Amino acid sequence: MAAAGLADPTPPLKIQTAQAPAAPAPAAAAPASSGDAAFDAWLSAFRARAAGAGVPQAVIDRELAGLTPNPKVVALDGRQPEFSKPVGDYLRGVVSDDRVAIGRSKRESLTWLPDVSRRFGVPGDILLGVWAMESAFGAVQGDFDTVRSLATLAYDGRRRDWAELQLIAALRILASGEATRAQLKGSWAGAMGQTQFVPETFLSTAVDGDGDGRRDIWGSPADALASAANLLAKAGWRRGEGWAREVVLPAGFDYGLSEGPRQTPAAWAALGVRPADGYGWSEADSLAEAQLMLPAGAAGPAFLLFPNHFVIRKYNNSLAYALAAGMLADRFTGGGPLVAPWPYETPLSLADRVAAQQALARLGFDPGSADGVVGVNTRAALRAWQKARRLPADGYLSASVIQQLRAEAGIAAAPSPVPAPQPASPPTGR
Repeated sequence: MAAAGLADPTPPLKIQTAQAPAAPAPAAAAPASSGDAAFDAWLSAFRARAAGAGVPQAVIDRELAGLTPNPKVVALDGRQPEFSKPVGDYLRGVVSDDRVAIGRSKRESLTWLPDVSRRFGVPGDILLGVWAMESAFGAVQGDFDTVRSLATLAYDGRRRDWAELQLIAALRILASGEATRAQLKGSWAGAMGQTQFVPETFLSTAVDGDGDGRRDIWGSPADALASAANLLAKAGWRRGEGWAREVVLPAGFDYGLSEGPRQTPAAWAALGVRPADGYGWSEADSLAEAQLMLPAGAAGPAFLLFPNHFVIRKYNNSLAYALAAGMLADRFTGGGPLVAPWPYETPLSLADRVAAQQALARLGFDPGSADGVVGVNTRAALRAWQKARRLPADGYLSASVIQQLRAEAGIAAAPSPVPAPQPASPPTGR
């Protein structure tokens, strides 16, 4: 959705005078074929939709001329990773000493960062954490042509409505002159710049952070981080509160409370939950309601997640991402590593994750679709099964738990393929 003031300007009124009839304008040349009849049919229909949305015809003709689908985008969009990296492995990879050192250096050198933080109410260290996660502090922004990527995603059909809205927004950016086609580069999924905004988010949320009159999330760190701060502020960031805190649980604790009630630190303390670092709570955090989370199950670190954690997840809806951005922010301020170590786990194959969901359903615990995505529904079903079996109800799907589920549900184990090397972080995109 375009921000106010960014809509295409209305052409100035022209006063007509008596004159000889003008010669008819020459007919526009037919768009060149891409060689893919289905893509050409979609593109022809999209041209009409873009014109109906108010995109100038000259921009449509110029930017969509000679467009072809990108087979690499099709492949990436349809690929589901064969193996699911354990959250501990992921976080060990992204919350690295090298990345912490760079973030601390940026914290000292970016003299404008405190002003951005005061303006939007979002801590500078959180912004640095997001920046690190999205583009390695601006170094890795992606080199896919955003217009071609979004056209491919729209044509491919899985996310057509969303991709067409983003493509129209990209054309609006080009029509406004705020960026050139050469600048509109980013991830295969259409996310752009140092903070990986999709075009609609750029139009509605990007801001000028360096005062030069332009919103340049590609070349200006100040614009990129101020834009990220505006996004988090609009998403509900609560000034003065933390994002999460590592905690220690008492012996005999009911792990089934994870991802459950949201209550104050005092209420959690009554259950024996205490901060892992031994320090107390700030006044703001003591009044906030937090949710317990066990990202790696009972054998790993435990966290109380405050409302700001869930705001980070509005930036990128991933538990691991939000933990990584927040943990980096804590390290940038001089904090140390977690008190509890991450357990070492075997990556789970797609077949095993699907089998676990099928087993839960067969045993009467509904995990939702058997799609291999271990989300909230799967974890809730798993906790219910664990509680019914008098097991620690932490909702964590490990290789040993999958083995138990298969055996109980009578699902034979498939041969396990060898895990392939995995990237340190997932594709990003707003």
